[in-house]
Amino acid sequence: MNTFLMIILALASVVLIASILLQSGNSAGLSGSIGGGAEQIFGKRKARGYDALLEKITTICAVLFILISLILVVLE
Repeated sequence: MNTFLMIILALASVVLIASILLQSGNSAGLSGSIGGGAEQIFGKRKARGYDALLEKITTICAVLFILISLILVVLE
């Protein structure tokens, strides 16, 4: 059981790292911090395709990572 959970934990962590690195940043350097305030106030829409999918994958993998880590601590 521990070995299976550790394999799932390793896969979830690799997918979590990859999905975080593939996401686009919120700002484009110093100019993004100056002009980014207007986008937050007026609500620039986030891309619904690629970024939304990566955000869902990141959330799912983060929850899996935390839950499996807690389960492994309790079992040992």
